[in-house]
Amino acid sequence: MTLWHYLGVVAASLGISLAQAAPQTFVDTAPIADILPESVAPDSNTATEAAEDKTIPTLSAASVAAAGKVADQPWTPDRLYQHVIDKAQTLAGEDYRPQDEALPVALREMSYDDYRNIRFRQEQALWKDAGLFEVQFFHPGFLYKVPVEITLDEDNRLEPLPFDTQMFRYEGESQDVKQALSEKNASTRGFAGFRLHYPLNTPDYKDEVVSFLGASYFRPIGRGQIYGLSARGLAVNTATPEGEEFPAFRAFWLMKPAPDASRITLMALLDSPSVTGAYRFDFDIGENTVAEVQARLFARQDVKKLGAAPLTSMFLHGENSVKKPDDFRPEVHDSDGLLVHTAEDQWIWRPLSNPRELNVTQLRDRSPQGFGLMQRDRNFEHYQDMEANYHRRPSLWVEPLEGDWEEGGVELVEIPTKAEIHDNIAAYWVPDKPLKKGETRYFRYRLSTLDNQPRAMQVARVVRTRSGWGATPGRQNQPSHEALRHFIVDFRGGELAGLDSSQPVQAQLNSSTGEVSQVKVTKLPDERTWRASFKLAPEGDKVADMQLHLSLRDKPLSETWSYLWNPKGHAF
Repeated sequence: MTLWHYLGVVAASLGISLAQAAPQTFVDTAPIADILPESVAPDSNTATEAAEDKTIPTLSAASVAAAGKVADQPWTPDRLYQHVIDKAQTLAGEDYRPQDEALPVALREMSYDDYRNIRFRQEQALWKDAGLFEVQFFHPGFLYKVPVEITLDEDNRLEPLPFDTQMFRYEGESQDVKQALSEKNASTRGFAGFRLHYPLNTPDYKDEVVSFLGASYFRPIGRGQIYGLSARGLAVNTATPEGEEFPAFRAFWLMKPAPDASRITLMALLDSPSVTGAYRFDFDIGENTVAEVQARLFARQDVKKLGAAPLTSMFLHGENSVKKPDDFRPEVHDSDGLLVHTAEDQWIWRPLSNPRELNVTQLRDRSPQGFGLMQRDRNFEHYQDMEANYHRRPSLWVEPLEGDWEEGGVELVEIPTKAEIHDNIAAYWVPDKPLKKGETRYFRYRLSTLDNQPRAMQVARVVRTRSGWGATPGRQNQPSHEALRHFIVDFRGGELAGLDSSQPVQAQLNSSTGEVSQVKVTKLPDERTWRASFKLAPEGDKVADMQLHLSLRDKPLSETWSYLWNPKGHAF
């Protein structure tokens, strides 16, 4: 069995606290839906992504020398990607140059209300009525202080797309922002980001399907879904004492698709003090929106911890939470678990938690087949939130295809939070081989939005995790809540669906510490679900790392449930 390595105690000994980790790793901001007007906001239920305040210089004139000229050779996706790779490699050989005054003061100090009052004019959308895809843009300012440059590949010509105030409608006091832009002559500095629109759910309306906004964050959705968790281009030094570094996309190249195409290709240039990168995204929009991502990285400096294919999400409380806030909603989360498909064809499910202290764990593997942050629970009754619609949030599944996916581990970071507006979950691949100054790395992977499970998953899956005090009512000298816990883990699907209750299904359970007892398996009255239950007596304050799966005559029938119980990490 592939083993998890619990890193939380090590991290704590290095002095990482919520005050250090959370603000640096996930900037606490209000939901985008509360910041942007309805005509601009991705969705009324959207949670914001971390927006890094570091600024990045614009591209030099030499770097866009090809712009505006008809190429002697076609700008194919491969050729354009090589063009961006060359830029990233050149940039890595130069000193990192932050530009603290990237925006006029009026934009950098813009209020929450002023930003809401700036609306993109939908009639100004790029490729308006020219095909299935259209692009709308986010205005720079407020949290988004570093404009990104947009270059278009149309008719075999690379043309920069200048920022233009005519693309936006300024209402209320945001008129002052428009005036400041005019006075500062800043109309060509770029945008905060952009979003792709496509007729995903109905043929007569172009839904927002992908958004790029803030640092290297982007979010895709599939049919019937709304925005939830995010993907990132790269994670650097996440949950380390030095504090996280946020690489940012500083420029994009958008390739105009054919009028009837459901695929769109774009490139991005990534920059940070430690690393630069060239990215290619091929998005196929559909029931499950799928992106093939290529990333070629160049190290400016030694990178202590590299996180490839990072995902960011939120978990406030769920069915497995011991203590829940004063909230009418039974569950509040964008994702409820981390799923990993190992190289040895083992499926591992780690339910998420909102711990009392920073929690970092890593699942060791070599060339994993996939991993992702999943929203398994699709039942509205379990959320009761008509505004956030957590039951419609997507899962994101990463499938490594090529590159540096050898020895390493899938790392999960769980940060304490008291509010749903704070992203507190991260997952990414950490290679064992360090990235040294002057070296390069390559990653190619498929990123898919899902409503259900990956197609390759055929075994039974965990549908519910709960725990409670394990004492027997009425007895004297009862153990404390921390000293004895009762766990139930419910499984459904796979071969379990065809078994009746007479079959000798067993629970294979082990724990790194503590003592387990009263292990049993029962088929529930719904005739679809099998329950494994047991009691755990922890060994003092030691963390218990537990693994459990169901089997029949030594044949595994389910994924492996993997769970940490930290007696000090739960409030009673």
